[in-house]
Amino acid sequence: MKIRNVKGCYDFLPKEQKIRNYINNILKNTFEEYGYSSIETPILCYYDMLSDKYNEENDILKEIYKLKDQGERVLGLRYDLTVPFAKFIALNKNTLKFPFKRYEISKVFRDGPVKTGRDREFTQCDVDVVGLPGENIEAELLSIYVNAFNKMNIDIIIQYNSRNLMRGLVLEVIKDEEKISSAITIIDKINKITKEEFINYFKELNISKDKAEKLLNYFKLDLVSLKKLFDKTENPLIIQGLQELSDLSNKLKELNLDKYCIFTPSLARGQEYYTGNVFEVYDKSGYLTSSIGGGGRYDNMITDFINDGNRYPAVGVSFGLSSIYELLRKKDNLENINDIDLYIIPIETFTESFKIANTIRSLGINVLLELENKKLKKCLEQADKENIPYTIVIGTKELEERKITLRNMKTKENFVISLDELSSIKNYIK
Repeated sequence: MKIRNVKGCYDFLPKEQKIRNYINNILKNTFEEYGYSSIETPILCYYDMLSDKYNEENDILKEIYKLKDQGERVLGLRYDLTVPFAKFIALNKNTLKFPFKRYEISKVFRDGPVKTGRDREFTQCDVDVVGLPGENIEAELLSIYVNAFNKMNIDIIIQYNSRNLMRGLVLEVIKDEEKISSAITIIDKINKITKEEFINYFKELNISKDKAEKLLNYFKLDLVSLKKLFDKTENPLIIQGLQELSDLSNKLKELNLDKYCIFTPSLARGQEYYTGNVFEVYDKSGYLTSSIGGGGRYDNMITDFINDGNRYPAVGVSFGLSSIYELLRKKDNLENINDIDLYIIPIETFTESFKIANTIRSLGINVLLELENKKLKKCLEQADKENIPYTIVIGTKELEERKITLRNMKTKENFVISLDELSSIKNYIK
């Protein structure tokens, strides 16, 4: 047997996991700053629930891990956290208060191509809101992007667009609703393929070169030009899409978020459940070319799941932990991340030191207790190597005098603390 990981799945060493935990903690704290509550949903789902919103040609269906249980039921591993969230709302709507704001940080799986920042098993970090239409909540979600990535010192660009505008523009040219989905899939690649490839893709859909070129021109225009061009249009999708984008654009300007955001008419997001504005986040430096976050409005998914005659407008965004990790692991300043606050080194005082360590742990301080009776010099070298900020050496003298010395390993300062007032250690370890 060859021992190995499945392609696109990885083990993470402690130093690597510390960076991932650092990202998760920033995201969790940011989500909670905005009033979002944590939930958890199952990894295993019924396959028909995962595939319900897609036609057979959609790439996402090729990436779902499909399996059967012992009862021959067809199941799938979730490929995102949005579909399971829709199911969660449908099953719990009578106990939830709307609008409901949630976040979830969990594993998802996609059987797709593997490249830097794109794995087959990865963690998504989602925030979603059910029960709020309009641009205010969309602007809040984009603000969460800006806030979180600023905390991680990552410069970003947020692209945004309207699926309604895309559908309207396609329908304006090809007049065939059955081809809208396939056409949007091609348009979403507009910046990754040549003009000739673009035209050939449409030729395969039996759409003429003239119509393909007309679409190409439409999807290269900025928002001002599109509003001017379709000022008198009667196409309801174009009208709705331009209104959605105008409302969001104006709100972003009011909130000083517009410098992070750019209208991108060809942005589709692959999932067909999106019904309104959609978003994708990119690393401004260009180190990663794939998105590091994305989301949008999906007003019909939960409404259709529940089907009780009520509307359940929903919008959400996701952060890609794997992609963010690839960006942050290159930064030198993250090498000093450490989960250990204090290293206690007993000198023939293990039992007493053990009790002292537990008392300090009860104060919310992470303590590593030396268990191997290593020489003091080796222990201090370990503390330096692992960037442990504080140490305490406890020998018989310290116990007799009821005093211990806390050493700041960076500044080399010493602080004497009475064992009878051990809680005062919180004044030094922050």
